[in-house]
Amino acid sequence: MAGAIAAQPAFAGPGDKALDDIRTLSADDMQGRAPGTPGSEKARAYILSRFAQIGLTPVGERFEQPFSFTKRDGSTAQGVNLVARIKGTVGGKAMVVSAHYDHLGVRGGEIYNGADDNASGVAGLLAVAEAFKAKPPKHDVIFAVVDAEESGLRGARAFAATPPVPLETIALDVNFDMLSKNPKNEVYVSGTAPFPYLKPILVKVATTAPVTLKLGHDTDADGKENNWTNQSDHYAFGEKGVPWVYFGVEDHPEYHKPTDDFATVPQDFFKRSVATVVQASLALEGALDDVAKASGR
Repeated sequence: MAGAIAAQPAFAGPGDKALDDIRTLSADDMQGRAPGTPGSEKARAYILSRFAQIGLTPVGERFEQPFSFTKRDGSTAQGVNLVARIKGTVGGKAMVVSAHYDHLGVRGGEIYNGADDNASGVAGLLAVAEAFKAKPPKHDVIFAVVDAEESGLRGARAFAATPPVPLETIALDVNFDMLSKNPKNEVYVSGTAPFPYLKPILVKVATTAPVTLKLGHDTDADGKENNWTNQSDHYAFGEKGVPWVYFGVEDHPEYHKPTDDFATVPQDFFKRSVATVVQASLALEGALDDVAKASGR
């Protein structure tokens, strides 16, 4: 299921703006984007400026959706999700595109910038929003940039607990978490094992994707540690019975390290990765009626 790989010229497709996004969100002045910090607030301000630039609208009165959660030490903390929408030309079912913007903050005097985890996913989400703005979708597409994933999927669970549209109208969650670093030119998409009706759509995408798009990491076949089913925000949707797909790269030496910064991002691969998730998101939205019917939603 490999797409075009190896020995190619520098990729000229979508992605230059995504590079700006990942660079900005993973800069030192964002201070690692831990929930409730000035760095988190600064990241939100940047994301909201991009929402405005793209022309997104809130689902309700505001993009900001605050929530509270209990930290592992028992204290109460605050988070803020950012939720936008592009209305479909027909309506009916909705597709959610999600990515978390928080990371680990400052620890031991070192900034954990989280370029791959997950400034890259937010950049991918914004690229998808630009694509749908240029080519309006048939169905509503909701963009959920969520907080406090690193604290236990707290923002995604807050979204799923009180969604901005009726839960039964959400036919699919498409989640991005770590899109920018892989020496093999590979991006994985999980979700076709629990939701086999998604496989034909994604296999077709893989035939022309500008990276090697591989299906997997959604069973215990290679050990529970290699099953990504509960490893990111899509799991909060799965807990509510919403089908999901999750795009991400495998762990790398910079994962959850201070070295996960923009300087270690292979830019050409990242642009190809962003183009791939844009292509896949367009295909999944185009097939959303069939997905909803197959899932019984």
